[in-house]
Amino acid sequence: MNHHPLTFDELQTLLASLLQPAALTELALVLACLGLAWLVVWRLRGRQPQPPSVLFGRQLFDGVLFPLLALALAWGARRALPLLGVPVAVFKVVIPVLISLAVIRLTVRVLSAALPSSGWVKLIERTVSWLAWGGSILWITGLLPVLMAELDDIKWKIGASQVSLRALIEGSLSAVLVMVLALWVSSVIEARLLRNVTTDLSLRKIGVNLTRSLLIFVGLLLALTAAGIDLTALGVLGGAIGVGIGLGLQKLAANYVSGFVILAERSLRIGDMVMVDGFEGRISDIKTRYTVIRALNGRESVVPNEMLITQRVENSSLADPRVSVVTTVQVAYGTDVETLMPRMVEEIMKVPRVLHDPAPGVLLREFAADGLTLQIGFWIEDPHNGQLGVRSQVNLAILRLFDALGIEIPFPQRVVHQARNSADSAPVTPP
Repeated sequence: MNHHPLTFDELQTLLASLLQPAALTELALVLACLGLAWLVVWRLRGRQPQPPSVLFGRQLFDGVLFPLLALALAWGARRALPLLGVPVAVFKVVIPVLISLAVIRLTVRVLSAALPSSGWVKLIERTVSWLAWGGSILWITGLLPVLMAELDDIKWKIGASQVSLRALIEGSLSAVLVMVLALWVSSVIEARLLRNVTTDLSLRKIGVNLTRSLLIFVGLLLALTAAGIDLTALGVLGGAIGVGIGLGLQKLAANYVSGFVILAERSLRIGDMVMVDGFEGRISDIKTRYTVIRALNGRESVVPNEMLITQRVENSSLADPRVSVVTTVQVAYGTDVETLMPRMVEEIMKVPRVLHDPAPGVLLREFAADGLTLQIGFWIEDPHNGQLGVRSQVNLAILRLFDALGIEIPFPQRVVHQARNSADSAPVTPP
């Protein structure tokens, strides 16, 4: 028994059937289907609360799985009612309502998961809700075939093909449905692939980007075919548009290609400390068009991927994350630096972030005007935490050592010569 739009006579019969006692039996079956669907979804999710998902939603019944399962149970019950001798009335209204509810839940949940921070989700939710509920009302009342027939009579030519307004509406709805499914599949794949962050994160992100682009491209082709548009007729026009877009978007295309090259060859990875065009920071994300670099002071720089390919980039974490840090100090002339330098190394090695291998070193750098300049070098393996803090800790350790040993840090010393003129230098005759 196929479910088709009702005619006017069938609508009158349906309204009369809803007032019959048999409608209570159908209503009980509908409640049983809803309760069984809720119970199955609750058992599948488990008793422990979980983060909102497309299938289960926040409260079980606001996900996609509940209306789909309820729709399947209601469809099975509707087909079984004629075998039991019970006329079908309530299910002719319930099934379109469940279909609309499933479409709304699918669209809203997928867009919320794929675009969590977008302000368009609420607008799309209201639009899809109005379209879905309106379509259900037109289906139940039997007005949908009349409306579709009128839309089918409105036609115009696109090249050699003749397209109707009905075909365009159906194609648009198909495109929306395919786009929603593509976003859902790509978000599921991304969640599965990026669940455990490993060294192959770049390869996983490029796989997610390629999968999403491929699904959306195939979905658009299917939507155009569903709309009745001959794809071969768009070949010449698409070629001309492609050439114009290619010439106008060379930089954009170069950035996209550079992004895939960076992700594929892994010359730059998420978490690396880099310096690009005088901006130093840690790579927080690599997109297909740009790379986000976060400095240690919290600022973020969006760098086009083409710049990372064509310009010089300093990567402190590519081969070895260890970084050398240098600081200087002066001691007064006459200090026994040969005995002092090993003591300084011992104190520096007590600083938590300073590596023991390679070991710190202290060198006599120069004989300065005010004292002996000592250069202190040490290594760290976490440059993403900054160098200023560890340099301060090393300086404090040296200062404590100098205070304990009585080592003097010299002040600038200057000798001032006072010139006297001839009048001041003449002998004074006593009176």
